[in-house]
Amino acid sequence: MNHQPVSAPGTDPYFPDHGDTRYRVHHYELDLDYRPVSNRLSGSARLSALAGPAPLEDIALDLAAFRIQRVLLDGRTVRYTHRAGKLRIRPAEALAPGAGFTVEVRYTGNPQPMGSPWGGLGWEELTDGALVASQPVGAPSWYPCNDRPADKASYRVSITSPSPYTAVVGGRLVTRTTRASSTTWVYEQPAPTSTYLVTVSLGKYMAVPLTSPVPAEGRHPLVPQIAYLPARLLPEFTEDFARQTRMMQFFEEVFGPYPFGEYTVVVADEELDIPVEAQGMATFGTNHVDGARTSERLIAHELAHQWFGNSVSVADWQHIWLNEGFAKYAEWLWSEHAGGRTAAAHAAAAHQLLAALPQDLRPADPSKELMFDDRLYERGGLTIHALRCALGEDAFFPMLKDWTRRHRHGTVSTTDFTTHAQQYAVGPLDGLFDAWLREPSLPPLPRPTGPHSPANRQVKPLSQD
Repeated sequence: MNHQPVSAPGTDPYFPDHGDTRYRVHHYELDLDYRPVSNRLSGSARLSALAGPAPLEDIALDLAAFRIQRVLLDGRTVRYTHRAGKLRIRPAEALAPGAGFTVEVRYTGNPQPMGSPWGGLGWEELTDGALVASQPVGAPSWYPCNDRPADKASYRVSITSPSPYTAVVGGRLVTRTTRASSTTWVYEQPAPTSTYLVTVSLGKYMAVPLTSPVPAEGRHPLVPQIAYLPARLLPEFTEDFARQTRMMQFFEEVFGPYPFGEYTVVVADEELDIPVEAQGMATFGTNHVDGARTSERLIAHELAHQWFGNSVSVADWQHIWLNEGFAKYAEWLWSEHAGGRTAAAHAAAAHQLLAALPQDLRPADPSKELMFDDRLYERGGLTIHALRCALGEDAFFPMLKDWTRRHRHGTVSTTDFTTHAQQYAVGPLDGLFDAWLREPSLPPLPRPTGPHSPANRQVKPLSQD
């Protein structure tokens, strides 16, 4: 049995020192100035929040070791301490239950990735630029926040940098203003967003629209999609991402409407171990672009996270399989749809792989140490496939759409999902979910039992390459 540290009710069992459950932020305004050559970040963050049901005697924000220049509470200077990654603000009097308040923090310093068992998290200085990859707890590396995935807020991010650089943030580009040698980019993300899903990418990039702003006559308008990449990679990128717009259309068919206003892809001018999803955005490395569609499964994986993880977010990190299992299964669904291996074939390969590995992971509570283990991804995908086999096609796909619709822009747990799926089953699913999610031993390869099975490809294939 995995024993997690004892934590206060509502705190994340894997990261009890991050976040504060006593209040909720509903809007962030970030005004940043970044100088890539010196890796210097100057920021002003304004948080609009609501106190919880108890009097709020102090406000705890997560923030790395920047130099604090000013802290205001409701426009007035206030006492604070800043140590061990916590900025604690102490009002003269406790805030009343349910009271609205604003906090403004001005800070400056050289942002650095935060250390973790999985490497540096958050703001990362590149050879010529920067990017942010915060999952799971790297957001405090660059702005003060209530760093817990369940505290979702809207964002307005302004970033000023030298004019040769393009600054990209997930959301809608509102304005771009150049003065002298600097350019200010302002983005808005109105959808509720977890702190780790806010990102910045800075580099010398060209912009490539992937969709036409005016749909063809009689055609449904496509989700606006744009890419930013080093110009030299355009030929390879054009081939590798040629099917992303059709991928978006397919995922809308099987998962429901795309949950955000736009989708942005960045190819950072650096090799990256893995791509990084953010709200309305994904960042790839130069090693993911080769002109041979080698990384197309990763394109599908990151796009699927917009539904599973970003719009429908985990209540805490114990439930991460809900993000990664669905994104893994989306890879298999896209392969099936695009004329490659069927989901059943992918499931068989994943099962064979897992059978040869240690059987010590429970997807529903993998432990902090194993939350990013490759086995969680594969077994999460197998769990979704097992559910598809049990429900049958006619129930499985409506179940998916209803899940993303009911919990759009919300937070969920494993119990929420198992309860939801049960509504589409003719018999109890407790045994299936216990075996696949709560027991460490690998169950047998799932076999179709529903009225319609995925044994032969059921998802409508592409009519052309």
